[in-house]
Amino acid sequence: MVLKHKNLFRWHIWLGWLVGVPLIIWTASGLFMVSRPIDEVRGNHLRAESEQIFAAHQDIALFADRGKAVKNARLVSQKSAMVWIVEYEDGSISRFDAANGKAMAPLTEQDARAAADAVYAPAEPIQSARYFAADEAPLDLRRNKASWQVRFADDTNVYVDAHSGETLAVRTKFWRAFDFMWGLHIMDLQTREDTNHPILIGSAALALLGSILGFSMLFTRRRKRSNVRE
Repeated sequence: MVLKHKNLFRWHIWLGWLVGVPLIIWTASGLFMVSRPIDEVRGNHLRAESEQIFAAHQDIALFADRGKAVKNARLVSQKSAMVWIVEYEDGSISRFDAANGKAMAPLTEQDARAAADAVYAPAEPIQSARYFAADEAPLDLRRNKASWQVRFADDTNVYVDAHSGETLAVRTKFWRAFDFMWGLHIMDLQTREDTNHPILIGSAALALLGSILGFSMLFTRRRKRSNVRE
């Protein structure tokens, strides 16, 4: 059965009404997301240089007597002091003063403010600091970890791990706009992580079908013109 040009045209128009909005959203959001380098989106250019020394494998044995299996241990510089960050197999994290080996308490608000101020290069004053439990992590953190959210005057959020004192993320205003566009792009504004759901798959399938119909019309129209000349 040979498909007639007018039938293809009719189906193409109806599909155009269905997928026109998704196509505009995909194109606009995609254009926005590629407008800046990904390192700039992540705020890497805003981080101050920080010293970090990775421990040798045998140093893990230093912390094996605490009754928990050690996954890894690393030596880092925090506030001009050397600190051991020890991660255990159960997911917990502890800090130890490298000078005397004593366990360090989780970060206070003052500690979090100092850590964020040290890592954030622009000279912006801190507006607020707020603690979030692991099961209450903000959407823009994207990690289920206990953290301090330190907000600067330019609306940049620096997230500091409440247990290790390390920087988890730098979230700028542009990152949040990028994140919103990503949610539009995958049609998931709630979690902004689900790329495998019926709405997205169905819209993509209809857009593909519409594109195929539009491409096919190039040949049916040419054949139609040839028949008219004959």
